[in-house]
This record gives sequence, C-alpha cells and structure tokens, in this order.
Amino acid sequence: MRPSLSRLARLIAVAVLGTPLIALAAGSPLTPEDVVKLKRVSSPQVSPDGHVLAFVQRETDMEANKGRTSLWLLDLTDPAATPQRASGGNFSDSSPHWASDSRTLYFLSTRNGSSQIWRLNLPHLAPQQVTDYPLDVTSFQLDPKSARIALTLEVFSDCADLACTRARLDARAKDKATGRLYDRIFVRHWDTWADGTRAHLFMSALSPGGAAGTPRDLTPGFDADIPSKPFGGDEDYAFSPDGRQLVFSARIAGKSEPWSTNFDLYQVPADGSAAPANLTPDNPAWDAQPVFLANGDLVWRAQERPGFEADKFHLVLRDARTGKVRSLTGAWDHSVAHVEASHQGRNLVVSSDDTGQRALFTVDPGTGATKRLTADGEVEDFTIAGDSVVYTRASLAGPADVYRVPLHGGAVHRLTQVNADVLDARSLSEFEQFSFKGWNDETVYGYVMKPYGFKAGEHYPIAFIVHGGPQSGFGNLWTYRWNAQTFAGAGYAVVMIDFHGSPGYGQAFTDSISKDWGGKPLVDLQKGLAAAIERYGWLDGERACALGASYGGFMMNWIEGNWSDRFLCIVNHDGLFDQRMMYYATEELWFPEWEFGGPQYEVPENYERVNPVDFVSKWRTPMLIIHGERDYRIPYTQGLGAFTALQRRGIESKLLVFPDENHWVLKPANSVLWYHTVIDWLDSHLKH
Repeated sequence: MRPSLSRLARLIAVAVLGTPLIALAAGSPLTPEDVVKLKRVSSPQVSPDGHVLAFVQRETDMEANKGRTSLWLLDLTDPAATPQRASGGNFSDSSPHWASDSRTLYFLSTRNGSSQIWRLNLPHLAPQQVTDYPLDVTSFQLDPKSARIALTLEVFSDCADLACTRARLDARAKDKATGRLYDRIFVRHWDTWADGTRAHLFMSALSPGGAAGTPRDLTPGFDADIPSKPFGGDEDYAFSPDGRQLVFSARIAGKSEPWSTNFDLYQVPADGSAAPANLTPDNPAWDAQPVFLANGDLVWRAQERPGFEADKFHLVLRDARTGKVRSLTGAWDHSVAHVEASHQGRNLVVSSDDTGQRALFTVDPGTGATKRLTADGEVEDFTIAGDSVVYTRASLAGPADVYRVPLHGGAVHRLTQVNADVLDARSLSEFEQFSFKGWNDETVYGYVMKPYGFKAGEHYPIAFIVHGGPQSGFGNLWTYRWNAQTFAGAGYAVVMIDFHGSPGYGQAFTDSISKDWGGKPLVDLQKGLAAAIERYGWLDGERACALGASYGGFMMNWIEGNWSDRFLCIVNHDGLFDQRMMYYATEELWFPEWEFGGPQYEVPENYERVNPVDFVSKWRTPMLIIHGERDYRIPYTQGLGAFTALQRRGIESKLLVFPDENHWVLKPANSVLWYHTVIDWLDSHLKH
C-alpha cells in the first residue's frame, strides 16, 4: 500500500550522495496523461497579520486544451484547516496581493474578457472589480497603505491616453493589409512579433469604495518595457516604505536592445511629479528586482559582467541616508535567483541553486551573512510571513506543494497536498544523486532514477537526458516538459548529468562552458554515463537513447557527429543545427555574442568550432526531431535543416512540428502527443 501523504512528506527527501531513497509503495506508473492533469500551485502570499495564505492553483481543462487558474485560501491559525477555493470558473484568476488590512485580497482576473484587477473582501467571496480599462493589466503592486496601486499596461509611447492605444490597435485589427514594417531589430522576441507597444508603469488612486481612478503614466515616452518581456512581472518594481517613491528595473538601450543586458534601476515619485532618475548608471550590467527594508534601504540583485545573462546575481544594498552602495553577497559563491523582504522590512530571504537543489537562505542585511533554511528539492516561489517563510517546493519525486519553515531555521511543515488524488494511486520511482570525476578530473554531479517495476538482477534501457540552457540544470526538480518520472513510468532508467556550465556548483563551474560548448560538457556526459553504468549494475549500457532540448538539442546534433557510435537513437527538441544562420535568426543576440566571444562576423572561427552542420558527414544514429513554429529563440528552420540532413543521408528519422508552440510545448494535448511520440521512438529502438 502506498504510504499516506503525511508520511510521504517525510519520505520524499534527496539522499546523501550514494544513499538511495526509501522506495515508494507499488501502484500504477505515472503516465503523460497524469502529468498533464496534475494541479500546479504557485504565488503563495500570506496576509500581513500572518493568518491567511492565498495561493494560485492551475488545473487543466482538457476540453478547452488549456490551463485555468483559481485562487485558494488556507487558514494558518487552524492546524486542521484545509485549503478552500476562493474563486473559479471559465476564466483565470492570478497574482494575489494582500492589502494592509489583511482582509482585502486584490488579484488579476479575466472573468470579464480582459485582464483587470479585482478584489475580495474577506470573509465574503463576492469579487468586486477594481479596474475597467480598455487595455489588459499585466501586473500590479499595492502601496504600503493600500491607497494607491501601481500597474503595468502595454501602450504606444506616443499616445496621450489609453483610448488612443485601444483605437490604434482596433484599427490595425480591421486593416486588410497585414504587413509589418520595422526600422530596427528585436522585431520578434520569444514567441511574439513586436507590435510597437511598450509595457509602461502607471499609478492609480483607489477610492474609498475600492475602484481605481484614471491611471497616470509614470514612464511616458520610455523606450523600454516595465516589466521586462517575456518573463518579467511585479517583482520588477517596488514601493518605498512610505509609499512616496517607486523603484523599477528597465533596459533603455535603443537599437542595441537585442545585445544589451544593461538593466538599470530607476526611481520615480509615486505621484508622477518628476521624471524617473537612474540609480545605477555606473553598472553596465543587469540590476533587477528591487526590494525595500523598513528603514528605506534599497536592496536588489545585480550582475557585474555586461552581456552575460548567466553571470552571478549578488545582492547590493543602497543606504537610504547616505546613498552609498555596497555588495551584501559578493563574496558568496551563489547566484541569487529571487529575493524577498519581510512585511516588517527587517529580514531578507533568497532562493539560490546549490549542488543540484534550489534552496532558501536568509541574508543578514547588515553583514551579508547567509544561513540555509531548506535542505532538498526545488523552491519555486516563496514569501515571508512573520517569523516563517511560506514556499512552494517540488522535487524529482513530485510536483510542487506549499510548505512552511521558521525564518530562523527549524522543522518544515507541509501545508498542502493538492495532487493526492492522483499520486496516491501511482508508484513514483526511486532516484539518487551521484558524483564522478568529469572533465579535468573535476567533480561533476548527476541523478539516476530507477524505472517503474524495478527488479533486482534485471537490466534496464537508459533514457539519457541532457539539459538545455546551457546554464541551467536537471537537479532535484519537477518539470512538466521533461518529466523524469514519466520516462521511468514507461520502463526506462533515467540518467541526467549536470555538466560543466550548470548552476549551483560555483560561478567558475557555470562560466566554464562559454566558448567551449562541445568540449567540457561532452567529456562530462561521456564520463558521467560511463560512471553511472559502472556504479549501477542494473543499467543496460548497450540500450541507451540520448534526448535533449535547446542547448540539449544542440548537444544531440553535436553527439551525432562527435559521439555517433554510442546511442541507438536520439531525440532532438528545438536543437541548434547551424551556428551561422542561428546567430542571424535568433532574437537575444547578447547570448551568442557572450558564449562565442562576439558577433559571428567578427569571430566566425569561434562559431565554426562548435557547428553541428560541419559534421553531418559523420551522422549515422536514428533521430527524432521536434520543433515549434513559434520558437523565435531557436527558429524552426534549425530543426528542418537537421531533418533534411538526416533524410538526405538516408538515416532513419522523424519530424514532429507544432505550429502553435514556442520553445516549449505548453498546450495539454500537444504535451500528451509529445510524450507519446518520444516514448514510442525510444520503445522502437530500445525495446522492440
């Protein structure tokens, strides 16, 4: 019998190196359909008095082929309380923010057809609309007294009001001519073509009745997006403790925007009485995510090397009295992923990758001293709640749930079990972190996972999954696109290596991949697979397929020409095939220019040194290629090029194209198709 969820919470912990996890009780295997239907929790927010937790829960609507989000509430004062749904319907609610009274909850909702701000006045759950603007509200923050609201809207910078932008967009939609004319690059980004609008920061007063007034643009004429696109949010700006100032992060780079990572912090009066002032003009690299302490000191994440998006983020503090700036965590060899200050503004908590985990740490605002709060798994999001931290945590053993840990360290308490209905009937596989001597005999880490139905004495085929990034990792985390438990459920042992370039092992380790894409990482992958096979006798080294996406897809193409005799099959998702055309077709040019030492036309030899297209004559391994037509990071012609090479050389190959997906596969039905296509490909070469 599968253990109860309360017991399971104690069992799900990553082993000390070389120590296997406790096996979970038998049940049916996890399937692609299960993964798609799992609920996803995010955005935990605790009321200022610490009594109520609000969070967002995503559920899959298979008929509509998309996810919908709703708000949930949990009474933290009652140990026996269970989460209660506070909203839901044929729409999505998200981005909860508490007012200072701890009874009013503001949030974004699409219930009236556009994204607007609404609120709940607890204990009543009847929503009230706060904004009714002609444009979607993309993010917002409340001032400390809940008298004003900062929000972001996408507008034409030369428009005097929102109606002007609305009219211009409507006229464009009605125009029979569909051509787009540009005079500078960044014409498309991630999965969207530029339409001439910019995300600007606005301020609106809240009436006693709760309605928002006419918004005032605090960044008129700004040639920048606040928040940044495509993944920025309300963490890109913050109110001062007295509510009189706003500080935000923005990149004003003009035509150099595609090759610039120079985000600066700007300060602007909340009443719009003065223009924004640049607080960080001396740092040519990235300044991001401002937060305030109670005394007015400003803290933010900063990088030091311009053009390098994977540079270490350290915390910087600006003294409110003197304006003096100093680094808090510059000597700490960790990159800060996210930072939060407590409601009282006296404590700082950060998340950071650490040896295959993403953990929580406290940071002393005076000394910069750090203390680790969590041990294992992936902290996805968190908020400080009085004397504790509430966070969402996932791992290779299961998707995210909400947990709570004392601010100064102590026992962790689990607050939610949102997927108990599915996971109670499934058998999740054991996994283990291991280490080996990789490139230059340096220590490298990886994970191995047993297949579903594992029996001692038998041998199992290997799904050898290579992560993308390249400065990311396959640590102790749960992913919906490359879910290790799903491959294990299909009968495969899973091996994943955090090769040179992965985060969480020191910045020098992360830096080491730049200008050496095909060197150290390939050596680590070769040695890592060999070490895993030697250590775990149940791995069948003669039956292995390699799989990867993005940089991992590049590595699949690189393996085809540089390690072509090792695998029985390959899966290449959104992989880079030709470095020359890739440079001229991608959007964020700062990435290849850092990774290869400059523009392709200045240092072509650096690009050619690791160009898979130059090794096509050595290709021989069957390959499945997958690509999204809306992938503007690695355009789909890269996948077409690789497929052409395979077909022309007579190598067994298949091409799966998604016309409506970007760099990721997000739609539920497409995700199910993706998993079954990939697993069928592995089955045909490793089992049949």
